[in-house]
Amino acid sequence: MRRSSRRGLTLIELTVTLGIVVLLFAAVVLGVGALTGAKAKEASTELAGTIRALYDTAALSGRTCRLVFSLPQAREEDKPVTWRAECARAGATTSAKRDEELKNARRPGKDKVKEDDRFRRMDSDDAPTLQQLQDEEKERVEKDAKFSDFSSEDVVERTLPAGVKIEVWTAKQREPAKSGEAYLYFFPQGYTERAQVWVRQGDNAWTLTISPLTGKTKIHNEDLVVPRS
Repeated sequence: MRRSSRRGLTLIELTVTLGIVVLLFAAVVLGVGALTGAKAKEASTELAGTIRALYDTAALSGRTCRLVFSLPQAREEDKPVTWRAECARAGATTSAKRDEELKNARRPGKDKVKEDDRFRRMDSDDAPTLQQLQDEEKERVEKDAKFSDFSSEDVVERTLPAGVKIEVWTAKQREPAKSGEAYLYFFPQGYTERAQVWVRQGDNAWTLTISPLTGKTKIHNEDLVVPRS
């Protein structure tokens, strides 16, 4: 009589089987997340908190700050979206020609003592020339208007998960920025730019609207159009 035998799974076979199960489970989780836009919703909530914190930072510190969005180009679809915060040494303003206006930013009254010192120096033998005074002023303005990285407990650099995209629109733009660098400014007087930010994942979209006077950010579970007035 032939003796029947039952062979169990080897350790290698068990390891391969478990690996396949894990991969299938991960695929299901990612698929469900893309369908519901869970990552985009989470990013929207975090972004709203960052905007409010940076608004408060500018108002309390007397500095102009900005949120910098690095948006991948169309040919870099796999590159993640990131954002980071920057603040200038002092208050600065912005307009349609932002870089030019930042270079000409001034703080009236703040440097009155320094200006008086300059006039006193002009009465001495080693008085600076007009060109030297202009160079000093240019250096001071550019130094005050220069932005540098800023972070705090509530404002940190963020890299979004793969598949989550962002578009940024401010009142100085005709269309939302979808690639390159986009900026959202916050001013020490206690206001920001009128802006909308879209956070997308698959067919899901959340729109953040920012109030210029209060910095309050509202999250809409829909794809709002660009304001035209």
